[in-house]
Amino acid sequence: MEERAAGGSHKIVISNRKNGVLNGVIDVLSFDVGEILLETEMGMLMIKGNDLHVNRLTLEKGEIDIEGKIDSFTYSDVKSSAKQGESFLGRLFK
Repeated sequence: MEERAAGGSHKIVISNRKNGVLNGVIDVLSFDVGEILLETEMGMLMIKGNDLHVNRLTLEKGEIDIEGKIDSFTYSDVKSSAKQGESFLGRLFK
């Protein structure tokens, strides 16, 4: 995994729990109608909801637009899980 310089920007703007604009996105690890898993400047981000769609993805700029019913955002710090000897996905799916 490539480390970005410290001081990177990460911002989330949500409108009416239906539309979201995120920046500071490094990579999209997976997505389906119920969950989107992103690597961001601030760690891994899991977005859960219903009927989720990625409308626009521009990794060069680190931007993503999503829509659907957004239920939750959960961050996980990759560095802390690596120190504990447990994988990120292992911690997510306990």
